[in-house]
Amino acid sequence: MRKAAIDDVDVVTNPMGVHDVRKPVSRAIGTEHVAMNYFELAPGDEFSGGLHTHRDQEEVFYVLSGTATFEVGRDRERVDVGAGELIRFAPGEFQSGFVREDADEDVAAWAFGAPGARHDWDQIESLIECRECGEERTHATELTDEGRFRFTCNDCGTSFSP
Repeated sequence: MRKAAIDDVDVVTNPMGVHDVRKPVSRAIGTEHVAMNYFELAPGDEFSGGLHTHRDQEEVFYVLSGTATFEVGRDRERVDVGAGELIRFAPGEFQSGFVREDADEDVAAWAFGAPGARHDWDQIESLIECRECGEERTHATELTDEGRFRFTCNDCGTSFSP
């Protein structure tokens, strides 16, 4: 048995600087089969930093306060999720979440992923404008030893780190 209080969990933010508060609770309590992250997002902040998919993991977001907007699928259908609401993404479904710039309040939310408490980077793809192809393409996503993201176009092989 392991127990933790949210206030005692260290903040670990996205390497792209898209938010200020992300607390990896799954690390704090040692889960093996579910990822749990607590977020506090200000207007303009994002959960992850772009449209992406986990081919091997489903994700559920639960909004405690405020309203988060999610873009779903390659067509980026927008769905607002308010306090007390949840949204689920199936494995392989492209998604991103953020707080609109013109929002009146911050968002507090949980993100849950299963199976697995850690990312399998070989199973994550991001949908990004390829600098070489000149069009939006899927990119392999990895975390470098320097703690930065590297994106590699699945069509032409061009890599870059933002």
